[in-house]
Amino acid sequence: MTSSTGSPDTSTRPLAGCGALVTGGSRGIGRAIVRRLAADGATVVFTYHTQSEAADTLIAEIAELNGRAYALQLDLAAPEQVTEVFAAADRAFHEAGAGGLDILVANAGVFTSAPIAETTLDEWERVMAVNGRGTFLALQHAATRMRDGGRIITLSTVGTHWPSQGEALYAASKAAVEQLTRVASRELGHRGITANTLSLGPTDTDLLRAGAHPDALDGAAAMTALGRIGRPDDVAGLVALLVRADNRWVTGQNIRADGGLT
Repeated sequence: MTSSTGSPDTSTRPLAGCGALVTGGSRGIGRAIVRRLAADGATVVFTYHTQSEAADTLIAEIAELNGRAYALQLDLAAPEQVTEVFAAADRAFHEAGAGGLDILVANAGVFTSAPIAETTLDEWERVMAVNGRGTFLALQHAATRMRDGGRIITLSTVGTHWPSQGEALYAASKAAVEQLTRVASRELGHRGITANTLSLGPTDTDLLRAGAHPDALDGAAAMTALGRIGRPDDVAGLVALLVRADNRWVTGQNIRADGGLT
């Protein structure tokens, strides 16, 4: 575990005293979410799979902003590692004086694209293990560790509403995420814990740029009401809104964050 050493300003930051766990936080959308939650005062534990250098860089950036963050390596397909991460997060929150887990953002996942006829069972097992079972395990730990009044955010895709060729497996895994979150909102609501899903449209990350043709991105941008594709900070801003203590009446929802694409 590595961490930053700054101390949040409890007088001005809305999440001061809160503990947040963000899976898949070293780059892209997850990175923006970690930065925003830390800037708002939360002690943030985030996970990475292989991008250790990116995780270290993010920790240094947060320390410069007088925030506090910890990075932990995690393979969501390994159940024992999920357990270890939540236990380590509890220790980090205690060390930082945050008290416990208040916010979970289940962002980590894998993407695959292939026609149904060409999708292998091995690929099915891999994607479902990470996106489906990994999110299930995160929610299971949150159910027993999260403090009353906590906030759960899971990340999905507009592809579950607007199907695209080649994305059957990915969309199916994210549909599981959406339903798990809806049920969690019912099971945990009596404790004041909210659980919501953000279904994202195309969002400008290195991974998207590497896998999509520029003409396709321009076409997607032209179809949105705002005339552009999303940015990681757009998603981070919405997460920051949903996890605030005074946003306690929105739960069990699947919010499409796509700039009016769907």
